[in-house]
Amino acid sequence: MRYLMLSLLCLLLTSTGLSSAADNKPFAALPGGQLIFKPVQSVRERRFHNLVEQKTDFSCGAAAVATLLQQAYGRDVDEAEVINGMLKLADAELVQQQGFSMLDMKHYAASLGMRARGYRLRADQLHQVSIPTIVLMEIRGYKHFVVLQRASREHVYIGDPALGHQRYSLDTFTKGWNGIVFALIGQGYDRNNALLSPPEPLTARDRLNRFQPVEDAQLVEFGFLHSDLF
Repeated sequence: MRYLMLSLLCLLLTSTGLSSAADNKPFAALPGGQLIFKPVQSVRERRFHNLVEQKTDFSCGAAAVATLLQQAYGRDVDEAEVINGMLKLADAELVQQQGFSMLDMKHYAASLGMRARGYRLRADQLHQVSIPTIVLMEIRGYKHFVVLQRASREHVYIGDPALGHQRYSLDTFTKGWNGIVFALIGQGYDRNNALLSPPEPLTARDRLNRFQPVEDAQLVEFGFLHSDLF
């Protein structure tokens, strides 16, 4: 009877629109059948948690930029705002054919008073990248911008605007990567931002050690100025 009542309660909450996949769900876990409420996240919500999902075929670059601005700099922007901002500075017809380029992103960053830096790295240097960046990958024949969240010597954690959080082996990632990381740099960087702690795959048994907040000297190596860090 206790579980029947619980099922009816869950059904009632769902049918009245009071529940969603990210809401607190009731569970009969206390003595006497008392309910406790625990936040539950759907697989899709987990997949795109802290990421901006792209809404058009050509907007992966805009969604990646919006993700960095939201999560690393706390800026209240969405994909549409970034698209409109970059289109003002880009060739609209070329964007519709090929999508946005890193040059478009650089111009947009400058319009926000930020700086953009590109770095060519070897695969064995990726684990040294201590800030989230944007990288260009070729996936099934398509050029695609994604967010490089963090890397270890064995794996690369990607925030994909189309597929959500992904984890690649280093070898698999480097087969489709063009060897460049693209960083947005400016004031207000949150060195504890959520992109540095991506969710582990649901099948992972053990979580890797999370990145620790980076020191000022490491940030300066990526182009930050001391004035950006205050």
